[in-house]
Amino acid sequence: MANLETKYAGLTLKNPLIIGSSSLTGSTINLKKFEKQGAAAVILKSIFEEEILNEYENILKDADSKGEKDHNLDYFDHKIKEDNLSEYITLIKSAKSELSIPVIASVNCISSHEWLYFLKKIETAGADAIELNIFYFPTDFKKSSKKIEKNYLKIIKKAKASVKIPIIVKMSQYFTNLGDMILKVSDTGADGIALFNRFYKPDINLEKKEIIAADIFSSPHEYVIPLQWVALMKDKMDTSLAASTGIHDGDSFVKLLLAGANVNYIVSALFKNGAEVISEILSYLENYLDTNNHTSVNEIIGSLSQGNIKNPKYYERAQFMKYFTDRKDII
Repeated sequence: MANLETKYAGLTLKNPLIIGSSSLTGSTINLKKFEKQGAAAVILKSIFEEEILNEYENILKDADSKGEKDHNLDYFDHKIKEDNLSEYITLIKSAKSELSIPVIASVNCISSHEWLYFLKKIETAGADAIELNIFYFPTDFKKSSKKIEKNYLKIIKKAKASVKIPIIVKMSQYFTNLGDMILKVSDTGADGIALFNRFYKPDINLEKKEIIAADIFSSPHEYVIPLQWVALMKDKMDTSLAASTGIHDGDSFVKLLLAGANVNYIVSALFKNGAEVISEILSYLENYLDTNNHTSVNEIIGSLSQGNIKNPKYYERAQFMKYFTDRKDII
């Protein structure tokens, strides 16, 4: 049987399957199920800076509507932060006491201010690494892309300077020059980069004419998005890569390893198919390696990245144009 052990963001893992952050990873009961099925690491549900700020803003609005003075508001600001942090620290400590696999904390942040204090507390609580999930939705059209990118990099650099445990950056694909931005994130010293995160997306209910949430789960065909960028970036930097989005089965899982992912995150597959999908994916991986006479998973990681194929252009958009130029059987 092939050796599945691999490394990601400075962590040695028994295999390349990581459970991504979601509501499912906010329960130690679930975390133990995931470990039993073979998961190599878990990323806890996120602590959201934006939710903490919104809670405080609601208190401000309520106090203002009642004509109350603001001399107690600093107390509420501090209490809200401490309550949220205390709850999260409890989750980290509980997970560490119940699991033998690495426990990665997740911080969903939008600024480089007080949440850095959270990171130090998270490190002290025993987290093995911290994943930063950073995103500014670009609705401020006066803010340049350069300024937005500068804010991202500022957050990452401050995070790296504030703790000693590995820092993983989970990125979105919404950048003017995505490849350049990934390289800049790598240059900050980030220990790992995950491609890509998912966000809330609005939809419209035609009958009620209301704004509703679109499907929050990924679709199996979406794995091709991280596959392309993992393959493009693998040979251009030393930072380890994780693929996330659209990984629902062993087939897509192996393809992303071939493209260059050191590990893959799964989330939506858990919601749709249960914890058993973990062992199913790992069994598929083991069978693939044995069938193709590989002794280690590291033998296949990146073997089909852009730098390891005869025609690197296959990962570039020009091939999309060529495909439809050559097709004559559509009509």
